[in-house]
Amino acid sequence: MQDRHYLTPLFEPRSVAIIGASEREHSIGAVLLRNMLDARYQGQIYAVNPGHKHIFDLRSYASIEEAPGKIDLAVIATQAATVPAIMEACGRAGVPAAVVISAGFAESGESGAALQQAVLQNARRHQVRLLGPNCLGVMRPALGLDATFARGGALPGNIGLVSQSGALCTAILDWARPNGVGFSSVISLGGTSDVDFGEILDYLVADDLTKNIFLYIEGIKHARSFMSALRAAARVKPVLLIKVDRHPDGSRAARSHTGALVGADDVFDAALRRAGVVRLYNLSQMFAAAQALFSQFRPRGNRLCIITNGGGPGVLAADRATDLHIPLAQLSPATLTALNAALPPHWPHGNPIDIIGDADAERYRQTLAACLADENVDGVLVMLAPQAITAASDVARAVIETARDCCKPLIACWMGEAQVREARQLFRDAHIPTFSTPEPAVELFSHISAHYRNQQLLIQAPPALAHATPPRTGNARQIIEAARADSRTLLSEKESKAILAAFDIPVAPVALAQSADEAVILAERIGLPVAMKIDSPQITHKSDCGGVKLNLSSLQAVRSAYLDIIDAVRRHRPDAAINGVAIEPMIFRPTGRELLVGVIRDDVFGPVITFGEGGARVEVHRDRAIALPPLNRFLIADMIGATRVSKLLGEFRGMPPINGAALEMVLLRVSEMVCELPWLREMDINPLVVDERGAVAVDARIIVGDASPAADRHDSRCDFCYDFCYDHMAIHPYPSHLTVDWQLADGTPVIIRPIRPEDATMEQDFVRQLSPESKYFRFMGTLRELNQPLLARLTQIDYDREMALIAVLQKNGQEVEIGVCRYVTLPNAETCEFAIVIADEWSGKGLGKKLMELLITTARAKGLKVMRGDFLVNNMRMIHFAENLGFVIHGHPDDISVRRGVLTL
Repeated sequence: MQDRHYLTPLFEPRSVAIIGASEREHSIGAVLLRNMLDARYQGQIYAVNPGHKHIFDLRSYASIEEAPGKIDLAVIATQAATVPAIMEACGRAGVPAAVVISAGFAESGESGAALQQAVLQNARRHQVRLLGPNCLGVMRPALGLDATFARGGALPGNIGLVSQSGALCTAILDWARPNGVGFSSVISLGGTSDVDFGEILDYLVADDLTKNIFLYIEGIKHARSFMSALRAAARVKPVLLIKVDRHPDGSRAARSHTGALVGADDVFDAALRRAGVVRLYNLSQMFAAAQALFSQFRPRGNRLCIITNGGGPGVLAADRATDLHIPLAQLSPATLTALNAALPPHWPHGNPIDIIGDADAERYRQTLAACLADENVDGVLVMLAPQAITAASDVARAVIETARDCCKPLIACWMGEAQVREARQLFRDAHIPTFSTPEPAVELFSHISAHYRNQQLLIQAPPALAHATPPRTGNARQIIEAARADSRTLLSEKESKAILAAFDIPVAPVALAQSADEAVILAERIGLPVAMKIDSPQITHKSDCGGVKLNLSSLQAVRSAYLDIIDAVRRHRPDAAINGVAIEPMIFRPTGRELLVGVIRDDVFGPVITFGEGGARVEVHRDRAIALPPLNRFLIADMIGATRVSKLLGEFRGMPPINGAALEMVLLRVSEMVCELPWLREMDINPLVVDERGAVAVDARIIVGDASPAADRHDSRCDFCYDFCYDHMAIHPYPSHLTVDWQLADGTPVIIRPIRPEDATMEQDFVRQLSPESKYFRFMGTLRELNQPLLARLTQIDYDREMALIAVLQKNGQEVEIGVCRYVTLPNAETCEFAIVIADEWSGKGLGKKLMELLITTARAKGLKVMRGDFLVNNMRMIHFAENLGFVIHGHPDDISVRRGVLTL
């Protein structure tokens, strides 16, 4: 499949033209050209300026069209008004990529926005990819490419830095060089009129020089492409991110409990966790991470062990760990035995491990070795406070030597300054993170453990429907369609509960009374005691205006309550329209816990689900966790565990633990609602009362709105167009509807289904057992087996832009893979590349044809127009196979040893 990324001319150009080049001191054009020359760029540089014949001993051309040779990248640093015409000239000259340094575009007002649109139109007409405008530029240190106006350049390294702020780029670069931190690429996005985060992440994932990715983000325009690319990147490379504007001045007007609880930054944080990304909060944390994070270890958990020669520093570290919800490791009996032999008798026998102030290098060595060997320990913080009898550098050498072959995270905190300066340098030389105070050291470990935790969230691929019994989606849609036909967005409580019931969520039945007499009749029918609540589209907090009466045990009380509710609401909210008074049975759950389950639609990331404490105090305690759908049991357990109320769900003050399966079922069903009902805008289930017997939704409120055009025209009878229902979601559900039962010609039953992350071991075994010839033809080179990054890329896929169908059969009670085919959508969103391989012993039995037929149908249903594949010229069997499927075979445009097959979908 594709081996050269389409953004390669932008980030790895073989020739660069500086348009607006100058010798004028301190001008951007002069700095750009001087930086390129000083960086010793390995390609050809062209200076373009009609006012000069030569600039810095380079010939200057009046226009880019006059420059000889093919130009890969144009860097434009002229007045904004001149840029549309320059972009037109770049297009005529066949330049594939441009960086617009110039300012004065959309950020400056309406006239600038019009200029930016003109630039973009000219670029798109000529298929020029554009970075900027108003950006710092781009660096590729390994090529000597420094097309920026920053001073000082950058060292070659393995960090890909992408920032929406040019000023932040310059600050990081100024810090990085003296600290020995290098970069594979430095990319300043600026106005992101064309190329944005999603496409750049795609490039960095494919880039062999990039091992770690750092992002600085101020805002996201395209959530689906951003999440898709971010998740793809985080599967194979550590991704760290700073997001600003966490506390904006304005806030969304809350129409529900959920809306009042959830802010845009909460949603962004939930999205990052689900993407497997580590979020940092300041530059100090980024600098620490850049210097040390993932340098020689891999995250494995969050249980921290603290070793210290002073009780006070150990307590400081432990307190910060508690603040960050980092548990201190419980030392195993074997570790305690080893420590008892190595430490003085009066050591505290716990974690933090105080090895006493007279500890020497050997005591540190023995203690650290025991802790690193403990399976209960996921990482170690080693601390030293300078003592007259302690040689700080000798201890540092012992720590470095002991940790040399260990992959667990190790962080050093040598406090003080003069006496520990040499020791800290020893740690830096050994690529061990080192700090002068405990708090930032613990924060770094929290980022490491967050990476481990978030990676577990990343690999979850839940289906849209989690239950064997499907919901009655059609009934729910009819309720929503009826409300929309009446131009209503807020559903009544009765309608809201009917939708919940359609998804098998237990509800307290409700009836609507429009007179006191009707209230009495309904209460008699429902059975006393009852609860009564005002039904008004304008009133969210019913009790605040006297709109709620509880535990009514007589019919006379019901009649009086109806009149009191109507009177109170008219006095407190004369503007509110009153539909009537809802009557429902009074729910008595003496051991029940009141919880909240809600849904909101974020402007960027679409629907999100929230869970937390419910009841009247929900907005006071603000105890909630947020997750992006779809959910599964793992994600639900993580979400529940992130709340304070989770501690009250087990046995508590004589109350039995709740029915956890019932709560899980409600959350799974809410996830299904979000997936299947794209019209859902907001929902509150508050309270959801859960006890040892089960769960019941006492109150519910749903707001609906418009869905996407694709969802509105969706035909539920068509499995292959089912995916269009999910374009309202940032994360595409596992497409379980594509699963097919099939038989080979000899009757062998085969299941064909989309690949899942948990198929990694099976996929590796499948490739390992292929013949050398099959491996060579599939991967176009020598391959013994899949390494972990490639394995992750093949099994942890984004179903929105790629598909992999595997054929499996049962052998000794386990699934065995016997074939796989896949496509990946190319950036034009119209073309995809495919690959297929069948196990040698199952070749020639019709499986390959069946897999390709399903893959082609899936790609066609996705709206793709062209499928193509590349084959080695001597792979005649594959070429004939493709021809029989309707592919037209051509020569490859860049490689005579490869043929390309193209199928119009």
